[in-house]
Amino acid sequence: MRAETNATAPQMFSNVVVTASRTGQDPQRIPATVYSFAREDDPAARRTLPDLLAGTPSVMLQKTAYGQGSPFLRGFTGFRTLCLIDGIRLNNSVFRDGPNQYWNTVDALAISRTELVMGPGSVLYGSDAIGGTLNALPLAPPDWTGAPAWERELFYRGATAERSTIGRMQVGGRPDPRVGFVGGYSYKDFGDLLGGDTVGRQHDTGYDEQDWDALLNFYFNADTTLTLAHQTVTQDDAWRTHKTIYGLDWQGLSHGSDLVHTFDQQRDLTYAKLRADNLDGAVDRLEWTISQQVQQEDQYTVKGDRTQERQGFDVDTWGTALQLASDTRLGDWVYGAEYYRDGVDSYNRKYKPDGSLKSISIQGPVADDASYDTLGLYVQDTLHLCQGWLDVTPGARYSYTRVAADRVYDPVTRARTTLADDWQAAVSSLRLLAPLTRTREQVLFAGISQGFRAPNLSDLTRLDTARSGELETPSPNLDPEKFVSSEIGFKTRSGPLSGQAAYYYTWIDDMIMRTPTGDMIAGQREVTKRNGGQGYVHGMELSACYQFTPQWSARLSGSWMDGRSDSYPTSTAAKERDLLTRLMPPTAEAAVRWQTPDGRYWCELAANLAEKADDLSLDDQRDTQRIPPGGTPGYAVYHLRTGTQVTEYLRLTVALENLANEDYRNHGSGVNEPGRNLVFSALAKF
Repeated sequence: MRAETNATAPQMFSNVVVTASRTGQDPQRIPATVYSFAREDDPAARRTLPDLLAGTPSVMLQKTAYGQGSPFLRGFTGFRTLCLIDGIRLNNSVFRDGPNQYWNTVDALAISRTELVMGPGSVLYGSDAIGGTLNALPLAPPDWTGAPAWERELFYRGATAERSTIGRMQVGGRPDPRVGFVGGYSYKDFGDLLGGDTVGRQHDTGYDEQDWDALLNFYFNADTTLTLAHQTVTQDDAWRTHKTIYGLDWQGLSHGSDLVHTFDQQRDLTYAKLRADNLDGAVDRLEWTISQQVQQEDQYTVKGDRTQERQGFDVDTWGTALQLASDTRLGDWVYGAEYYRDGVDSYNRKYKPDGSLKSISIQGPVADDASYDTLGLYVQDTLHLCQGWLDVTPGARYSYTRVAADRVYDPVTRARTTLADDWQAAVSSLRLLAPLTRTREQVLFAGISQGFRAPNLSDLTRLDTARSGELETPSPNLDPEKFVSSEIGFKTRSGPLSGQAAYYYTWIDDMIMRTPTGDMIAGQREVTKRNGGQGYVHGMELSACYQFTPQWSARLSGSWMDGRSDSYPTSTAAKERDLLTRLMPPTAEAAVRWQTPDGRYWCELAANLAEKADDLSLDDQRDTQRIPPGGTPGYAVYHLRTGTQVTEYLRLTVALENLANEDYRNHGSGVNEPGRNLVFSALAKF
């Protein structure tokens, strides 16, 4: 939970949230659990996009490696959570089951605000939006104030236990009323992590990253804007250390036998977006987007016998989306269509210890020469009934998905084969919101939503390592996953108190999961995919902020969840009811903050707490390189942060995190969190 910047009183939410309804709304009018994180809310400058969500109820930040963060949202992660960049899907057809690193390919320093909507969002956003939907909104040019405006920024962040140096140069301008731009370059150097008092240096965990971004707005008039934007993120040598001989033996962990296991990644996004408001006629607002996004991944491995492997893929995604809004006597309508097409090339080459070529595989981690098409049509209406004392929001979506792949490895014949399939889905939702006061200072909300996830190329054709000691092989003939989630909650924004609380229950049907076959391939257990059975996950979450005086405030957040699902834990065809994998333990965050009345100086003491994560599925118990025997230990970690706005143009922040130098990790992670960590950041504007 982060607060909007305010000189005297932190707020629970921003004034407007877009992602929950696809139009800007006051959070007190949104019948769902939402969070907003502004750039100014993070004086210590979290180093990655996932880190911005730290402390949010029902969010667990699993980190397979230092360069790979994958938030669990209400029990789901990977391709069961959806990330958007200015409304454009980051997710594509190669996203894999379980934690992945792709949210780390969004530069947190180039984002003005992130919005997180918890629970299924399939009606508005399609496949993958099961645990939640996050929208990363880019920086905007300066406002026009009647004269040309220019903004120049230099930012620096250094951290001792992270052994990191981060810098950014940024410039923005509004030379005349019709043109505005902003752009920047970020450089990030991460050394080997230093753990707590017993772990110390975590070898080969560092990596490098360089990012640049540019955004240009043409303002045709006060209501019509054309945006042209580009982002590039490049990461080099991000290790998965737990798979290597350098993995930790902390709390009885095992480690892999690889000598090297690294990832290089690059993501390029280019898009054009036309926005028009206050239109005449049946349509009041229009937004049309055309985008191209290219994701490249290269994995380099040196095995214990010094044989080498290089595998990866290129995913070229073209997309277009048209969104319309109409405010009528029959409600406030949002409706539209979107289409995305992935073109995928994949490769795998093995080399002998002397570096000479040994073999070229039929495919890489996913099918080669493949395409994946998704089409969605959606509509949602908000009706204001009972003279404004009840808002009713029904919605529906139709989706069509098609896959075609020319080069797929057949695990039975060990020969090349092809794949073609398609699926259709129709989902709906119904949400209610009841203000308890005319000014909506307190509201009750409830809803029920269907969600779905179509099988992607990773489900159908993946040929790569999975968990510790497992090799996943292609699995055609899968069906879509189906979910139904209910939620009931309360929001308040009354005087010194702001907060929200919610209970949710999600029914799971046909969830796709890895299943042991009983065979061994190159010393690894073979697993494949099957549609499992039914299951559930439910939980409670709370977040609150209280302003005692203009100088003193406190915030508190916490969550609890539980979940079960049918699975195939052995190579037999028998289903068994098992715990959900990587089930988030009860967690809480608490903080007390002091600041001067003008907000120039501030100081806070914060604590992050988690119980031991010992509700382990059979898959968790086999994942001995990331989850210690008996579960991940609980922790209580304390932080002291302070800062000052030295002048109008210079802000300084100092934080001493993990005061007790405790060794701990988020459940399911492959690295421990930093030990005692001195973080210094400076932002200069001129």
